[in-house]
Amino acid sequence: MVAVRPNVSVNANCSDSHYEPTADHTARLSEGDFLLIDIWGRQDTATAVYYDITWTGVIGREPSPEEQRVFETVRNARDAASPLSSRPSLPTAPSADSKLTMRRARSFARRASASILPHRTGHNIAHEIHGPGAHLDNLETHDERRILPHTCFSVEPGIYLPKFGVRSEINMLTFG
Repeated sequence: MVAVRPNVSVNANCSDSHYEPTADHTARLSEGDFLLIDIWGRQDTATAVYYDITWTGVIGREPSPEEQRVFETVRNARDAASPLSSRPSLPTAPSADSKLTMRRARSFARRASASILPHRTGHNIAHEIHGPGAHLDNLETHDERRILPHTCFSVEPGIYLPKFGVRSEINMLTFG
């Protein structure tokens, strides 16, 4: 099994939602670059749960109007999904909430003339980074399980343009 490593990418490499740096496929970090950092980790104990986060930004300058607009679009798509955690037991696809989240995210993307969500909106997080629980929507897998109380999951929409990509990932915990 190949270990997936954290992703630190710049510019066009940020546009690949599954980018993994290799010796032949990397770029130096330089002032003026658009930056995406996707990191995760957990304590080395039997009951530890992962923390999984993705941040984007620019190095040594203000974002361009296009970068700012795309970031705001992704942030709004992320925030549209975030209230899903406020109810004790939520269905994933084909629920109204998941479909509404996907419609909102795709609506934001159309306004931004971008490709959005070539991956699911979020995934279960447990002792494994992509845990065995329910995932948000059914883009990559047809998952009709419910998001149960006291489970952790990510919310991580993204827009990927030829010159840069934006993903904003947060972790959420449901309460019963």
